[in-house]
Amino acid sequence: MAPDNKNKKDAFVFLNKFFDDELAGLIQEAENKPPEELTEEDKMALLGRPKNGDVVRAQLRIKESKEFKNTVDKLVQRANASLVIGTSSWKEQFIEALTVTAGDDDGDDGEEGGMAASPSCFDYVMHFLTLFWKLLFAFIPPTDIAGGYLCFVVSISCIGVVTAVIGDIASYFGCTLGIKDAVTAICFVALGTSIPDTFASKVAAIQDKYADASVGNVTGSNAVNVFLGIGVAWSLAAIVHEARGTVYAVEPGTIAFSVTLFCSEALIAILILMLRRSKSVGGELGGPKRIKYVSSSILFSLWVIYLLVSTLEAYGIIEGF
Repeated sequence: MAPDNKNKKDAFVFLNKFFDDELAGLIQEAENKPPEELTEEDKMALLGRPKNGDVVRAQLRIKESKEFKNTVDKLVQRANASLVIGTSSWKEQFIEALTVTAGDDDGDDGEEGGMAASPSCFDYVMHFLTLFWKLLFAFIPPTDIAGGYLCFVVSISCIGVVTAVIGDIASYFGCTLGIKDAVTAICFVALGTSIPDTFASKVAAIQDKYADASVGNVTGSNAVNVFLGIGVAWSLAAIVHEARGTVYAVEPGTIAFSVTLFCSEALIAILILMLRRSKSVGGELGGPKRIKYVSSSILFSLWVIYLLVSTLEAYGIIEGF
């Protein structure tokens, strides 16, 4: 048999020991004696041997399954990678940021022996497009410093700064082009601030067995944006105006129409997720390729419709509330 830590295509094992050590030793001793020297006890032991006619020894061949081996190799590779989450130095982070790696999708089913896939042309394009952000976040302290707390605090701070910068740049961009603030908010600001959530949901969908993390990330981030982001800002503004003896009021603008349209399309998205839980699909994410393309196309169309209709209403082309 092959050792536990080695791969071997086929293994052979001979089965001729079916009893405990004492009885097996008695049978082995009787087999080595000449027939004329056998005692009654030896003859009884030999008669009790498992056999098929005159055959008393079986040879089993354990044949390797290539599909099962590839699956196990991938699972072991991913398990080993998940154990090495921390990086011990900034040097490793910069090396990783400058290195082009293959994507995390499960498109490597054809790999042999669990070898890592080579980067594709798309991987190289995305690497150079995101190189600035990779190098920027490589300055975040490694996870081994201060038990990871410093890394967490600095990461959250960097995300906040980047989000604020993206929001300001989007506002200036819309002002330069003469776009209304409402349209700039739903198109550029919302898109820029939602990119981190989008990639986080993508990673969660690939790595997790269930869809809870990826879907929960989307709903949780929106809950934080609405309840915490707007709530804290408006509460502080109301407190300041109350202390000054003034009234804090915000003009609604096109918010009523935009929110109503958003909630209507959200109900359609929830209905799609519920329909995908049928046995023919299997769950909120994944499933047959045709179903995946149809679902993603519908959800993407809902986003385009939301932008288009909200923009038309903001410019008075269609009548709102």
